[in-house]
Amino acid sequence: MPDPKPGIEFMQGNDACTEGALAAGLKFFAGYPITPSTEITERLAFRLPEKGGVFLQMEDELACISAIVGASWAGVKAMTTTSGPGFSLMQEGIGYAAMTETPVVIVNVMRGGPSTGQPTMATQADVMQAKWGSHGDYQIIALAPFSVQESYDLTVEAFNLAEKYRVPTMLLSDAEIAHMRGRIEIPKRIDLVERKELCSDRRGRAYDIPDELVPPFTTFGHGHRAFVTGMTHNPQGNIAPEDEKVQEELVLRLNEKILKNQKDISRYEITNPDAKKFVISYGTSALAAKEIAVENKEIGLLRLKTIWPLPEEQILDIAQRARSILVVEMNMGQLVREIQRLACSVGCRSVRFMSKLGGEAPRKREILPVLSRMEG
Repeated sequence: MPDPKPGIEFMQGNDACTEGALAAGLKFFAGYPITPSTEITERLAFRLPEKGGVFLQMEDELACISAIVGASWAGVKAMTTTSGPGFSLMQEGIGYAAMTETPVVIVNVMRGGPSTGQPTMATQADVMQAKWGSHGDYQIIALAPFSVQESYDLTVEAFNLAEKYRVPTMLLSDAEIAHMRGRIEIPKRIDLVERKELCSDRRGRAYDIPDELVPPFTTFGHGHRAFVTGMTHNPQGNIAPEDEKVQEELVLRLNEKILKNQKDISRYEITNPDAKKFVISYGTSALAAKEIAVENKEIGLLRLKTIWPLPEEQILDIAQRARSILVVEMNMGQLVREIQRLACSVGCRSVRFMSKLGGEAPRKREILPVLSRMEG
């Protein structure tokens, strides 16, 4: 299967995600087929070996997350893909990746739940699970594509951010985005971030912490003395599970390396920034909202491409200027509570919520009546 040439292509969302991963330098994939993400696994089964990479179909999702963590420590860019039930199974491994600062990419093509739910229908009900699914205090990065183009672009960004901050990074797609087909422009050149490895002369310790709070990587087989443990550990890599000071310093750094770099991580789009009525949405939920904002200059849209860490600065800016905000999500209310907290802190108390359940994307005819009743 040939590489897509730079220029215009017509592609499915899942295929665009696959090509974005390959363009970003993916060399190891471990997956287990699950609707509606299976097209990524199928395409990589052909494409990854052609690019000199390794494709493995694992026995379950627990094995998938464990395999990509190990592959990353062996020095390659690694990814897995799944949907709701499989994503739940991966949570312990995601917590281990956060604790060991392992750069991996997890694509979750969200589908309706709970349980088996709606295997072929879209939802956004995994947003909080992405952030809080594993135990303990930690940070991840999560991006939400809105189109076939962003399924490609944000997959590349996911790899770049994972490598830069040594953190598990997620692409929160869904059945609608994954299976839509559309125009995509393959760029001639892509800027890639490669992980910073410990100096080849072996100076320094495995967990020396530089000013940017992200330690250099110590790759297995490259002559480094590497300590990898999910237990509380000090900067030398020695376990210290009962040391209060070590635990505090470690957990604070794991969080601050992401939270202090929110400006670098945040990706978003604003339409009609001076509008007094605003919609805040992301992914599939923003499709109709974008049409409304393009057609009506009195309606603004803040479309979040980065979900975690939440782009608080942009939300606060909108809340300070808008008279009312409508949050549209395909769940019973997940990001809306965070947005209400931020808006209230700067005096904007008119934050309404529109929930869309059932697997279909919100439509213009459903959003417009809600907006008409809001202050503007």
